[in-house]
Amino acid sequence: MVFLVSAHSGLSEAERQGFWCRHPAEVARGLIGWHIFIDGVGGRIVETEAYHHEDAASHSFMGRTDRNAAMFGPRGHAYVYRSYGIHWCLNVVCGETPGSAVLIRALEPTQGLEAMRVRRGQQDLRALCSGPGKLCQALAVGRDHNGRPLDTAPFALKPGAPVGVKQGPRIGISKAVDVAWRFGEAGSVYLSRAMRAA
Repeated sequence: MVFLVSAHSGLSEAERQGFWCRHPAEVARGLIGWHIFIDGVGGRIVETEAYHHEDAASHSFMGRTDRNAAMFGPRGHAYVYRSYGIHWCLNVVCGETPGSAVLIRALEPTQGLEAMRVRRGQQDLRALCSGPGKLCQALAVGRDHNGRPLDTAPFALKPGAPVGVKQGPRIGISKAVDVAWRFGEAGSVYLSRAMRAA
């Protein structure tokens, strides 16, 4: 079944939720090749990471807090947080049970390129969205997006297919570092960092 995550997809709520109500690693792999936009600016998802509520590296591992409350909210909604007090990071809430999410790590920019270049102060296409903080700056993601559904404006999320998917350990974390829940499109030059074998 193809899940078109859109308010105008014609799918029932149960069908739309079916895509998100899976283990976050399945969702993370499944999102590679999809397209995400905010106010028409965005591109193809080429890199993701999964975080399960029983995963020591997850923000939800110790339970619900004010910061991670969106992770325990509706699936298919955004969880936005600030990393190290500097960069915003965009996640999609998912999972069979509350508390899991998928971090969108990198995009291949396809729409709104000039807006991205102005926001990022970069001309190189490969430098616009090659990391979670970069893509949030390029798409102007901020606190106001936290908890919002991805099937309504300003978000748009459309299915697509990757050339191929590689899998390996997550990066930028200090716990559960060997868990191979990072996914990247094979051969993409837009990844935040090259994939290493699981």
